Amino acid sequence: MAEESAPVYDIEDYQKVTEGKATILFPKHNEVFYNPVQEFNRDMSIAAIRTWRDIAWDEKMARYNKSTNPNKVQPPKKFTVLEALAASGLRSVRYAKEIEDIDYILTNDLLADAVESIKRNVHYNGLSQTLVRANQGDAISVMYAHRENDRFDVVDLDPYGTAAPFIDGAIQAAKKGALLCVTCTDLAVLASCNHPETCFAKYGGNPLKSEFCHELALRLVIHSLQQTASRYGRYIEPLLSCSIDFYVRIFVRVHYSPILVKSVASKTGVVYHCKSCGTYTSQPFGTMQAREGNNAKYYVASGPTVDQKCANCESKQEVGGPCWLGPLHNKDFVKRMYDSVNKAGKKGFGTQPRMKGMLKVILEELDDAPFHYTLRELCSAVHTSCPPLVKVNSAILNAGYRVSSVHTRQGSIKTDAPPEVIWDIMRALVKEGGRSSKITEGSPADRILAKEITTKVDFTEHKDANPESRRIKLVRYQINPEKYWGPKARHTENPKTKNPDAKRKQEEATTDAAAADSNGGEAKKPKTE
Repeated sequence: MAEESAPVYDIEDYQKVTEGKATILFPKHNEVFYNPVQEFNRDMSIAAIRTWRDIAWDEKMARYNKSTNPNKVQPPKKFTVLEALAASGLRSVRYAKEIEDIDYILTNDLLADAVESIKRNVHYNGLSQTLVRANQGDAISVMYAHRENDRFDVVDLDPYGTAAPFIDGAIQAAKKGALLCVTCTDLAVLASCNHPETCFAKYGGNPLKSEFCHELALRLVIHSLQQTASRYGRYIEPLLSCSIDFYVRIFVRVHYSPILVKSVASKTGVVYHCKSCGTYTSQPFGTMQAREGNNAKYYVASGPTVDQKCANCESKQEVGGPCWLGPLHNKDFVKRMYDSVNKAGKKGFGTQPRMKGMLKVILEELDDAPFHYTLRELCSAVHTSCPPLVKVNSAILNAGYRVSSVHTRQGSIKTDAPPEVIWDIMRALVKEGGRSSKITEGSPADRILAKEITTKVDFTEHKDANPESRRIKLVRYQINPEKYWGPKARHTENPKTKNPDAKRKQEEATTDAAAADSNGGEAKKPKTE
């Protein structure tokens, strides 16, 4: 690829923003979208791509060393990256400067001023235009243009809002074994019941207003990724799924494997959720029975797994999903990434303390128990005060079950214990502390407490009740990173509010339109640019 002439710009017209090893020039009127809170997103992405690169290289070399072909050729170590929605180009510049072995990055954006910003920042950071290739185009068209040839090893989707329109193109533009990085910032859709029809239209499943709504958001996005991939005989392996601040960030690997696609039904299903007490039960759509070798027999699951009313408080249940019910993370991947981040230190990543905390909590999560309770929710259901979380965790562990926290919610209880055991523990807590006078006869709390305790409940502190991430005082749950944090306004090219002449013409058009209403529709035509 031939080098273009260097962009011309006056450094006095720009403000400098340094993040990682990159220093980006932003026009003083901030023409291109930038959000400093997303530094954590970019740090996690760099660490994830490095980890994927090392694992992919190990796999290539293992196949190379195993081959007996006398004419075998050592596979290339370099890999390609597509950033489909690049804005200022900060992410691509950081990737180029902080990740080794990149062949080239195609840095794409639809807007001309964003592409100019990319070229300017590539030049200012001393990078070649062959390494970071600025491209103006529609992201979907660019990805479809690479679905047959020149697919990418890493495809990064970081849109403003939902990634849903870009998922099909991203799956098709990804090579065998590629890493797909996906951000969705529309948690008002994914993690609430405000717009279930919108969520279903975008992701193919219903959200729930629940304590596990952020975990369900992750599972809805993965479900959308997997359903799209399945159409092309490809299987999505979640490597790391993070709920962060106001968005989700998911790293998955794309496998070309029709055999693995057959297992998708057994890892996909719905969740039943009681609106009163928070009890949940998942229901996969299929089951799989292993046979000799790598063979398996697949069946339709029987159901439903619950009655119309909750077995604990006799309240109505609601249905969430369809969603992904399989593991959210690959623990080997997360462990390698955690070790890499730990070794890099604060000089390697500006948000390293938070990265370590989140990755450590994820390592501690149970990966075969979808969804979770919270201590606040359980205690609220039976009108009792919250004991230390360690006390409840100990009771679960002493009863012979497993328990962990989750990174998506503080005070969470993820466990493989059945609901009846959890509510027996809560009944024992109420029995120990006394029943609240506010519980009325026939209420959900009264119906829960009316049942006899059938589990032997032991609150003796268990050695595993307090997770290591808490004991070593990692940053497990982030406080608000800054004042007025959150998603910034969507960037538009040459916004009219920034152009006084355009604003004046818009005001004239509005005045003329009002005059037309008062004069029976007779007025001069509004001025347009």
